[in-house]
Amino acid sequence: MESFFFNITERRYKVTELFRDKKASMRRVDISNGIVFIESRTYAKREALRLKNLDRMVMIVMVNEGELFIEDHLSDKEEHVSEGNIAIYCSSKQDISFHIPEHEKSDIFVLFIADFFLKRYLSGNRQEPIDFLYGKIQQDLSLEHINTLPIDALTLYSVEKILNITEHDTMQSIRAEQRVIEFMIHRFSLLDIFDEVSDEALALASKAKSVLLSDFVDPPTVEVLAHLCATNTSKLKTVFKKVYKTTIHSYVQKLRLEEANLLLKEEDLTIGEIAKRVGYRHQGHFSKLFFASYGVYPKELIKG
Repeated sequence: MESFFFNITERRYKVTELFRDKKASMRRVDISNGIVFIESRTYAKREALRLKNLDRMVMIVMVNEGELFIEDHLSDKEEHVSEGNIAIYCSSKQDISFHIPEHEKSDIFVLFIADFFLKRYLSGNRQEPIDFLYGKIQQDLSLEHINTLPIDALTLYSVEKILNITEHDTMQSIRAEQRVIEFMIHRFSLLDIFDEVSDEALALASKAKSVLLSDFVDPPTVEVLAHLCATNTSKLKTVFKKVYKTTIHSYVQKLRLEEANLLLKEEDLTIGEIAKRVGYRHQGHFSKLFFASYGVYPKELIKG
């Protein structure tokens, strides 16, 4: 059985048209040995792609339009990714089919990352996202869902940069690989990975997180939050940081910026309006925080 990832011979960057007509197209792009993506744009045509390999991989599935069904023939189960969402899956062996419903317009991007590519970036800390995912795909599993989140503006921006590599660009492979790594950093940073903590600590941190999620635009003070969680401020701050690897203040900022990232994609708003909607009075301050977190200013992502 051939490996899915070793499709490059004389070229480091290889584009394969799987099919193309007036209403449908699907292409496979091998960026390098270890990174492959498939892009599919279809209408009024049912398409299926089947993978049958013994490769350890992480798959990032983005459905910008339409919907995608993933049939796992080994475990006899089916996964579904709906429009506007992006999902991460782990697999150590595959017999899976990707199905796009008939008569439905679709815009789908699937990135496949081999374990030996992830291995380059292992830190030795099991709580790091790449170490966590690498550990998952060393297990015996056909297809495991890790998370699903809404597509945000930075994700669309990153994928567009990956897709816009052309045959005329110099150093295609290294340019594309760099853009894929930027994309991976963003998506993997959204994973919640818990250390070995007690059920009591996890319950306390989860309760505080629920309160913050419900009102991160005007969140309670730490003192009020501790009271709501029936604990003291010192214990709450210690437990929250142990579970979520960040302070309460930084977590609120993360929630605000993530919401802004979604608003940049979904809403016809100015940067100033988005800043105020997520709890920042000053647009300049908001833009600086956004850049510090994502490496790009919100004005570069604004829908328009």
